Amino acid sequence: MIPIRVEESGVEPVSLTEMRAYLRLSSDETAEDALIGRLIVAARGAVEAASRRLLRPARFRVVLTDWPPLGLLPLPLSPLVAVTRAAMVDESGAVTDIAPGPIRLGPDVWEAPCLLFGPDLPPLGTRTALIEIVAGCGGDGPPVPEPLLQALRLAVADGFENRGDTAGAGAALPPSALGLAAACRRMRL
Repeated sequence: MIPIRVEESGVEPVSLTEMRAYLRLSSDETAEDALIGRLIVAARGAVEAASRRLLRPARFRVVLTDWPPLGLLPLPLSPLVAVTRAAMVDESGAVTDIAPGPIRLGPDVWEAPCLLFGPDLPPLGTRTALIEIVAGCGGDGPPVPEPLLQALRLAVADGFENRGDTAGAGAALPPSALGLAAACRRMRL
């Protein structure tokens, strides 16, 4: 089971204005704004990969052919924010919503993100379960931790200053940003 990203929402955790100030660009130096915007998106992806945390809210879809046997489904999305929809899909593709009450977030949405399934769910039989969840910092979720924001700023600044013209270019994150992201990294067993 792999969660499918359906939609991103919210805004980037670091704005163009904030990055322009961080890079010490004057107000009349706007020629690089599009590049900075793309660097913010790329750096966010790199920090998310290094920390295993989502820095921007997004909606995900999980499809199951059976309910989890122990009523617990670990997810690789941190932090989890909400279960927004639960439904069953039959062979013809007809979708029947079910009350998401028996499907809820686990107790630790940050370090051990998981879904808990109650015993009162209808049997799936030949149907599949469709569960939509929201995960990520910002929006209705928790704020982005400051070390991850700083890692993002450092990665954008590094990409802005070193546009592939230095030896060793191409690293996902500069060492200083990688250290900050590692400090907030979600561990896996």
